[in-house]
Amino acid sequence: MATETVHALDRKLLELLVCPLTKTTLEYDAANQELISRAAKLAYPIRDGIPIMLPDEARPIDDAPAPQD
Repeated sequence: MATETVHALDRKLLELLVCPLTKTTLEYDAANQELISRAAKLAYPIRDGIPIMLPDEARPIDDAPAPQD
């Protein structure tokens, strides 16, 4: 049985990264290991702790607001 390692994203890296399409800030979704661009409506995957900032690799997201804890 394979186990998935969850990597924490460095805060400094998150501050530097922006959406390659809109140049806006990104939200870190630790549960799904994604960086969310609300402006582009895309979720960029994080694989093995490395953000994949290619629009072709991102998945589209809907307009629903993020759930509040």
